Amino acid sequence: MHPIVIIGSGMAGYAVAREFRKLNPEHELLMICADDAVNYAKPTLSNALAGNKAPEQIPLGDAAKMSAQLNMHIEQHTWVKAIHPEDHQLILEKDGQESTQPYSKLVLAVGANPVRLAIAGDASDDIHVVNNLNDYKAFRNNLAAREDKRVVILGAGLIGCEFANDLQNTDHQVTVIDLAPQPLGRLLPEYVATAFQKNLEETGIHFVLGTTVEKVSRANNGDYLVTLANGQSLVADVVLSAVGLQPNISLTKQADIHTSRGVLTTAQLETSQADIYAVGDCAEVNGILLPYVMPIMQQARALAKTLNGEHTAVHYPAMPVAVKTPAAPLTVLPAPVDVDVIWETEEFDDGMLAKAIDTHGTLRGFVLLGATAAKQRLALTKQVPDLIPAAV
Repeated sequence: MHPIVIIGSGMAGYAVAREFRKLNPEHELLMICADDAVNYAKPTLSNALAGNKAPEQIPLGDAAKMSAQLNMHIEQHTWVKAIHPEDHQLILEKDGQESTQPYSKLVLAVGANPVRLAIAGDASDDIHVVNNLNDYKAFRNNLAAREDKRVVILGAGLIGCEFANDLQNTDHQVTVIDLAPQPLGRLLPEYVATAFQKNLEETGIHFVLGTTVEKVSRANNGDYLVTLANGQSLVADVVLSAVGLQPNISLTKQADIHTSRGVLTTAQLETSQADIYAVGDCAEVNGILLPYVMPIMQQARALAKTLNGEHTAVHYPAMPVAVKTPAAPLTVLPAPVDVDVIWETEEFDDGMLAKAIDTHGTLRGFVLLGATAAKQRLALTKQVPDLIPAAV
């Protein structure tokens, strides 16, 4: 019997391996990854500074530890060059040498890549993205080497705002640039976004909205000159891009696995090719793309059962997302994009609660800003219908 092969050593890949091992201690498992396969929680990267965590304190285990813990062979620094679904075989490359690897079942946990804006200037290659621990180490090393601590962040989405809050808490001077007229534009109604922005601005974070970065250039003294489309210029010591992620679908396209925004799967996490499954940030499940921790855990538990012979659909209950911005405590449960909603709002001394109500009067999402509103999270979550119902 050929091994079950997992491509990718991120949270999704390790979660599937861990859940499968709870059900089946013996079946051969093989993880293949292009990096060093260190296990860590990526969400911790955007608040590690305020938590006083150095990059070397973030890992939960290296490849040797995880291999022993999960009774799994791990191939590090190995590239999957091609998938041949008809032969149940992979083409691998390591140290310049090609080899083949058969599989019985294949799990794609290949994640997502940072969106990179087309930015002019002789310093555009110096713009940091933080999508993994090695990226984060480079970012932190650059921060530590600079005295003035002026950071420009491109993107006022969830990750950009989390990094802004973390950096501001550690005495950096932070400016956030976004083309949208408000932070978290896709998640919040305008008046909640305004209150959220005000809370962050009170800590010293500066927002420049409704414009974008055109050019990043090197100045004579080692600073960066950031030129915006509105004609404004900023001086920075470090520039960080956090404008979003795109599911990694290049490998799957080559294998004729159906894709849209991500790798298309059924509720059983099956792709269009037999015995190939997708999980995590790359997986578009029943048309839903959710790059968050809770969906990954739901996927891993369901897929582990399927891999062990018990065909199981994933269950998506209502899964609120806690945004790591202590200056403006925020929990968001986005309403489905294809549902028309109206917002009902209740204000508190320290924030507000906004409910997304559909045309039938059903609660479909909510936003909780501030500590008072946060206390209603559990009660509200129970009122929201499942995104993908549990199998009967």
